[in-house]
Amino acid sequence: MSVDACAALVARADPDRWAAVLAAPLSARAPLIVLYAYNVEISRAPWASSQSLICEMRLQWWRDVLVSPTRPAHEVAGPLHDFIAQGKARVAALDAMAAARIWDVYSEPFENADHFSEYLDHTAGGLMAAAAQVLGASAEGVAVAQGYGAAAGLAAYFRAVPELAARGRAPLIDESDQAIADLARKALENWQFARSQRSTLGQAWPALLSGVQAGAVLKLAAKQPSFVRTGGLHLAPMQARARLIWASMTQRV
Repeated sequence: MSVDACAALVARADPDRWAAVLAAPLSARAPLIVLYAYNVEISRAPWASSQSLICEMRLQWWRDVLVSPTRPAHEVAGPLHDFIAQGKARVAALDAMAAARIWDVYSEPFENADHFSEYLDHTAGGLMAAAAQVLGASAEGVAVAQGYGAAAGLAAYFRAVPELAARGRAPLIDESDQAIADLARKALENWQFARSQRSTLGQAWPALLSGVQAGAVLKLAAKQPSFVRTGGLHLAPMQARARLIWASMTQRV
């Protein structure tokens, strides 16, 4: 199974997760690369066309891949199918990730806070949970990874708010400073709690590397919520890189 094409895709389209891949042990890199490449594919599918039906068809194609009995002749779907066939990937979580992306196809806002929470849980949370499982985590560790990932997902989502708004989406239910700060503080609490349980992941700890920066981003959003609307949630590159290297060396993700 070659993952070279998947690696090139992640490096080009998702530099933050690519940095996490490079910080992971060699033995963990291939599974992470394949899962992150799948995430790139389903996250960009809703933007592939101005026709919503075409975007939904692309997402459905990926959902069909997950249950296909034959290996697709596709540079990402093929390696992903191999992991699924080996019993190493959570098909239900991967399918939920794709299903949740239906929201990205349309311009309607989230129905309510629960809908938004489910979106984060199934997208970023589901990806991290799948990464934990493919690296051998227990059921408890997978659950911890999902909580950690959902919280980290909000940090990433906050950073994407200006672009989503520019593309005609309604990214936040309530754009007030108070609402944003409350969301950030709650997610930070969840992230910190999940981080305190990280020992449950054992050898699957590299699954959490892509969320290492979330704490700093959420703290900044809680302190300066207007940055979410204006695109000011930027971390100093050297500081972010140092935090990732430290996490990799100490396994304190």
